[in-house]
Amino acid sequence: MKSFGQKVTALVSGVALSLTVTASFAAIPTILKLDYAYYAPTSLVVKEQKLLEKALPKTEIKWVFSQGSNRSLEYLNSGSIDFASTAGLAAVLSRANGSPIKTVYIQSQPEWTALVVAKNSAIKSLKDLKGKKIAATKGTDPFLFTLQALETVGLSKRDVQLVHLQHPDGKTALERGQVDAWAGLDPLMASAQLQSGAKLLYRNISFNSYSVLSVKDQFAAQSPEAIDAVIKAYEQARKWAKANPDKVAELLAREAKLPLEVAKLQLSRTNLDQNIPSAKQLNALKKAGAILNEEELVRKGTNVNQVIDQLFDSKYAQKVVGK
Repeated sequence: MKSFGQKVTALVSGVALSLTVTASFAAIPTILKLDYAYYAPTSLVVKEQKLLEKALPKTEIKWVFSQGSNRSLEYLNSGSIDFASTAGLAAVLSRANGSPIKTVYIQSQPEWTALVVAKNSAIKSLKDLKGKKIAATKGTDPFLFTLQALETVGLSKRDVQLVHLQHPDGKTALERGQVDAWAGLDPLMASAQLQSGAKLLYRNISFNSYSVLSVKDQFAAQSPEAIDAVIKAYEQARKWAKANPDKVAELLAREAKLPLEVAKLQLSRTNLDQNIPSAKQLNALKKAGAILNEEELVRKGTNVNQVIDQLFDSKYAQKVVGK
């Protein structure tokens, strides 16, 4: 017959084992949901090569298509996906407005947005946009790029007519003459340049924020091993993409149903040397983040710099990339 002490020890051991099993189960969910996007080419590589399916054979991998950062963040906040591919500044805006998310990985540094005008447009400078219609997808990098660009010539969103359209609809509106300018996003922007002769009115890579991968705080707390597995897959995809630019272009062209030269133009503007969230990205976002307060896109009194510090968590990428 067991003594009281033995019973207590057995009970404690059983609880510990149960907690270990529960923690392990929570770390790698039975279903993992991610988005893929044409503006995030490494996501296409991970999906196409089934890198996660191979790494996590006991986990069902589900993919959801995102047209832009706003959609991606909506899916993340609603629980439709666990990992969101977005622009860094869009993630900052989301967290600043109450979304409990954190950024765990840098996919790339793209020049994926610029202000675009039609081939025969009379608009020659940013100042010419005063009073004009600009198509932009609210809450995305192109939208925030537009505000920063206008600010360089003393204009604000109140000096123009912002027409809130999803990226493909913005391109169509520009080509049909329904708007005067469009806050473009690759590969649609590259397509407009090569296929309809659209011109880039204003470019500034420092106003393009990084392409990032984000999760919800709760997911990060419950499933750190899943984050490790996903970052490993994205790192594998990033390295493969760097070594095989022509194959990535072919993949992007096939997935997005684009001419190969359009895909190549987009990728020529994408720097794949980034991976770990660092002071470099944080400082760039803090500089750009001031626009969120100035344009009243966040709640009054929000400390955007503090939000950025809370958003970025480099330990996951450091753990994987450092190996």
